[in-house]
Amino acid sequence: MHKTNYDLIVVGAGPAGSSAAYSAASNGIKVAIIEKEHNIANKIRTSGVTWIDDMEKFSIPKNFYNKIKNYAFYSPNNKIMIKNKAPFVAVLDIRQTYKFLAMRAVKKGAKLFTGNRIYNVKKEQNCISINNDRFSSKIIIDASGFRSIVAQSLGLVKQWNVFGVGAEYESYAENIVPDTWSLMVGSKYSPSGYAWIFPVNKEIVRIGVGITRPYSSINPIDNLNKIIKNKIGPINDLGKITPIELHYGLVPNDGPRKTVYDNLLLVGDSAGYSNPLVLEGIRYAIKFGEVAGKVASKAIYKSNYSEHSLAEYENQWKKSIYKKIILSYVIQKRWLKLTDNEWDRELNVIKNFTATELINFMKSDFDVLDLLKLIRKNPTFIVRNFFKILQQAIHKNNLTCI
Repeated sequence: MHKTNYDLIVVGAGPAGSSAAYSAASNGIKVAIIEKEHNIANKIRTSGVTWIDDMEKFSIPKNFYNKIKNYAFYSPNNKIMIKNKAPFVAVLDIRQTYKFLAMRAVKKGAKLFTGNRIYNVKKEQNCISINNDRFSSKIIIDASGFRSIVAQSLGLVKQWNVFGVGAEYESYAENIVPDTWSLMVGSKYSPSGYAWIFPVNKEIVRIGVGITRPYSSINPIDNLNKIIKNKIGPINDLGKITPIELHYGLVPNDGPRKTVYDNLLLVGDSAGYSNPLVLEGIRYAIKFGEVAGKVASKAIYKSNYSEHSLAEYENQWKKSIYKKIILSYVIQKRWLKLTDNEWDRELNVIKNFTATELINFMKSDFDVLDLLKLIRKNPTFIVRNFFKILQQAIHKNNLTCI
């Protein structure tokens, strides 16, 4: 088969890969995007929840997402609602968004190859080739998602030990409140995880269940079918539900891994920098995909493909989000251990948050001092106990001095 050389190969046409390709192609780099599916976002693996301010920064068209301004939380024996005048949350049209990002890269000159599964990855001298040498380049950006197929094939990473497993039905429903999400916690809904109702528009809603391996062994699809069949909690309010599409996906929940090697960068789920609290990472994928493309471009122009030359990428994302992810990881591990009664009490704490505080907390957009102020604002026993856990985590990870 004819061998094609590129300055840069990006594996995966999700938000991280397409953003990396766009950034590099914008700098005049010869880029190939290799996607295993025959169609962009053919299989949806995410609920598509993200944040409006980030989507505006990335120029995602406003008609590609539904806006959420009210936030309902359910535990087995409690319910709270936090309302706001302005929307903060976006529920994305995944296919439209991913195609938009891919076509943006193509318009800048990137070549898109769909229907190409990755196999036979080889590193020889100062070059990486894939698929029996059909494609080769000096630098590869691994944006292949959960499997990190390039990095795994080269023996650089192992599979994740802790990860989320999510299943949802995109469904027609009779009674949708399009500006309100519902998050459901506790064993009634999803042991070691949570369930959700995310409106796509006035007629379509995503109903899902997420669990965390290895903390739970339940099948999320079975659990999802059960809570829909039994009309548990707010699902009953939706009236008649007609599933039209099943989404299923895995997301790393181990914390970030090493993302820079000679000739190779890892981005998106391959890198593992998703938000542990709600396991979303589309904004990180787009933002640091663009950073990876820019750093790779500079290295290509310098003809220096070493880990040292590419280290700026890891330095940037660590400076921006590492502390936030670690703190969120501590909170998430604590949440996984809560009993139903503790969840009932936890909601009584959350209901005192303002909408801004809630969203900043959920999206891990806080530093240590912000979090300590939030905790001190709610002087309950459960919060005081959490405060001690947080202090231990801060000192253990050397995040700051308090």
